[in-house]
Amino acid sequence: MSLTHDMAPQASAGRRFRAYTSKHLDELTARAGFGEEERLAIRAVATVLPFRVNSYVIDELIDWDAAPDDPIYRLTFPQADMLPEADVARIADLLRKDAPRQEINRVASEVRARLNPHPAGQLQLNLPKMDDEPMPGVQHKYPETVLFFPKQGQTCHSYCTYCFRWAQFVGEPDLKMASDEIDRLVAYLRQHPEVTGVLLTGGDPMIMGEAVLRRYIEPLLEVETLESIRIGTKALAYWPQRFVTDPDADDTLRLFEQVVNSGKNLAFMAHFSHPRELEPDIVREAVRRIRDTGAVIRTQAPLIRTINDSSETWATMWRTQVRLGMIPYYMFVERDTGPQDYFAVPLAQAYEIFRKAYNSVSGLARTVRGPSMSATPGKVCVDGITEINGEKVFMLHFIQARNPELVNRPFFAKYDEKAVWLFDLKPALGATRFPYEEEAPSEPGALVDTPHP
Repeated sequence: MSLTHDMAPQASAGRRFRAYTSKHLDELTARAGFGEEERLAIRAVATVLPFRVNSYVIDELIDWDAAPDDPIYRLTFPQADMLPEADVARIADLLRKDAPRQEINRVASEVRARLNPHPAGQLQLNLPKMDDEPMPGVQHKYPETVLFFPKQGQTCHSYCTYCFRWAQFVGEPDLKMASDEIDRLVAYLRQHPEVTGVLLTGGDPMIMGEAVLRRYIEPLLEVETLESIRIGTKALAYWPQRFVTDPDADDTLRLFEQVVNSGKNLAFMAHFSHPRELEPDIVREAVRRIRDTGAVIRTQAPLIRTINDSSETWATMWRTQVRLGMIPYYMFVERDTGPQDYFAVPLAQAYEIFRKAYNSVSGLARTVRGPSMSATPGKVCVDGITEINGEKVFMLHFIQARNPELVNRPFFAKYDEKAVWLFDLKPALGATRFPYEEEAPSEPGALVDTPHP
């Protein structure tokens, strides 16, 4: 691995990290030319949904002359119409009157409760046990894969406005999921040799410094049955300095190299939501340095209305990623949580966006899968829209499933141009239920459960 920096100096290279939160919103949104009432409405939304952005995003990714229509601005800043108008007006009135913080928080919590803070049962389901004791901060949704949420990685360099894990960032203890018990996870993996991959997720694990990250990763290298370690992160887009100029950047890359040299696959699951995130030289240098360790960078993002809902945007992202040596992996459907009504793209439209983008790139970019829904029963991919016996239907299949018997088995749903999520769909072709709605296995530890009603 080469740790040389083959890039021209630029302003972002030596930048020190600085985070901005809701207390800075008024001055930041003033840069977009908003009036006082508009800024107040945005602050009202920020009492319900989390807000955090850093200096790199503000100074180098957002085109302030184009705000509020600039895609990176919409990707990181709350919008007044993300929540019902009545809720925004109610909270704005409290802010205007300088109401007690306790009262504002109470109203904000009421609004959050209506936004489905637990999409796909992300905090309630898939919680494994060891010695009959639950393991908070660990999910075992699919037989071969375990998700681990490091305690120190439960924030991000900046928050995405669409983030399905938004509920973990609003300061309510019952919405958090995290663990620092890596020894317990290792013991669980030894008891479950069917698990071949661990995904470190959050928040963003790359918010952690190298010394903390090492405490979580090194013990995993001793688990012989583990074949791969994945790291889910937005750091390449939001703080590429983490891999280039941060004080522990070189040590972090040496840790990556150690994973690869141990004989395990290190999959760096990079979230890129818009082509602009790939443009800065420092991002490309960070990609090069990570790839030099032997890690494989796979890319993914949700399809987000007003931000990347065009086939041209996705095709540009995939082509750029392939050119830089990354592997396009997933286009996701916006989950059924938070401001879904604001960001969701109907499944029929999502399929057409994916199809047109997929058709316009080479085979090297066609490693990507989608549009995919990470729902309770598993990852469901929309394969197409067709007509069978005079009935217009969606063709779907499971990429992953809580019940492994369902993987790669096609099934059909009635065409619905307004459907935005799996549970909006109804069985087609005379079926009365979907395959995943069949009775779950009864043996202990079964990984199948009934879906949301």
